[in-house]
Amino acid sequence: MTHLMWQELGLKDEMHLQLNSLGELDERHAYREALVAYLTDKKDQLDEDSKRRLTTNPLRILDSKEASTQAVLADAPKLADFLGTESVAHFEQVQAYLTALGIDFEINPHLVRGLDYYNKTVFEWVTDKLGSQATVCAGGRYDGLVGQLKSIGTNDDKSDKKPVKSEPAIGFAMGLERLLLLMEAVAPIADKPACDVFVVAHPDVYSAGISYAQNLRYSRPDVRVKMASATSLKAQMKKADKSGAALTVIIAQQELDDNTVSIKDMQTGEQQTVTQDWLSSKDNFSRK
Repeated sequence: MTHLMWQELGLKDEMHLQLNSLGELDERHAYREALVAYLTDKKDQLDEDSKRRLTTNPLRILDSKEASTQAVLADAPKLADFLGTESVAHFEQVQAYLTALGIDFEINPHLVRGLDYYNKTVFEWVTDKLGSQATVCAGGRYDGLVGQLKSIGTNDDKSDKKPVKSEPAIGFAMGLERLLLLMEAVAPIADKPACDVFVVAHPDVYSAGISYAQNLRYSRPDVRVKMASATSLKAQMKKADKSGAALTVIIAQQELDDNTVSIKDMQTGEQQTVTQDWLSSKDNFSRK
């Protein structure tokens, strides 16, 4: 799903997939004990934030960007060495599926989650276009979440038991601001007018103008349509001039009687009379 999203947004070449497997809860707890034992002996070499996490959420130390902590982690126990046969086989199958789909990825052994309801595969989409804000999208599998919400699972940090019941689930979160920053970095987004078509209607037939604008929105959801309030035609045309619209549709009693509208090209000033459904066709008008 996310891979297709990057394709649609023109970001496929800028996004890189990182994977890791957290295994199951008991496997992760065994790893955490080994990691804590290793890091406790080297606590003086850790940054202050990692020292705090050593007693609160030790797996998150793997996320540290501090050079001193990363140097300590170089020889730390590896989570992959604590995975059971089933977890290893599952992770290998995930990689095989991605390869079959032609989706490139890399294994990041330091990719973790701090919540116990996560299990097995976790992933992040990262980019090198945003400096330190590399992660744009992150997610994973969390079979224990539904059980936790139903109060039928266990998420006690000190427990080595699996949830009483698990429900297969997966999801992700995305940083919208980071995504927009990335899109701007890759292809700057040009300023666009607030609307494409401005509808002007004589006060005597204003309700017909409202109906026309609404029908146009239904038939052309790709076109941004605006109207002014039911003031004079002159006042409405002034607002149309300021709107940045490409076309202005003018409706008065004569147009209503003839089942037509007047279309004014706001760039050239040319005006023509057309049928009311003329704008419904993309052949006649396409959004900029």
